[in-house]
Amino acid sequence: MKHIILFFLAAFAGKWAPAQYKPGDAGSSIQFKIKNLGFTINGSFTGIQGNIRFDPAHLPDALFDVNIDANSINTDNSMRDDHLRKEDYFDVKGYPLIRFVSTKITPSNKTNVLFIFGKLTIKNQTKDISFPFTATHSNEGWLFKGTFTMNRRDFGVGGASIIADNLEVSLNVFAK
Repeated sequence: MKHIILFFLAAFAGKWAPAQYKPGDAGSSIQFKIKNLGFTINGSFTGIQGNIRFDPAHLPDALFDVNIDANSINTDNSMRDDHLRKEDYFDVKGYPLIRFVSTKITPSNKTNVLFIFGKLTIKNQTKDISFPFTATHSNEGWLFKGTFTMNRRDFGVGGASIIADNLEVSLNVFAK
């Protein structure tokens, strides 16, 4: 009898345990756009890692804990990229990771759109952010897409310079 009860408890716990996913560079992109002297500069990061716990039927249990490699910054200009890796911008030697940890995910009033709330950490500066995103399921895993605007100065990235304070970040994160 004891074995039967343990079997049912294990089956019940397994059925309701949130699904775990690992994000990776394959199928993912982290891109940004910022104005510099009136021109739009596009860039990207790679090296996404972390853990994602996601089930759209159980949003209170969802968790995104992901980071990217700050050293991977790429604007298609190696001199600019080397400058952005230095202390006054991303300081990749002192702060090699950019990290996001969700605190809450809620549905929106738009079909198939969710809102994610969380903490973004760049150069040991942590700020609350939120943005809408979509989650598309496939046999392989989930594709999460979202876009948000942030102020680089909130994180001590770059000083008074000719680049805009605000930039747009676009996320396409594939996790399996």
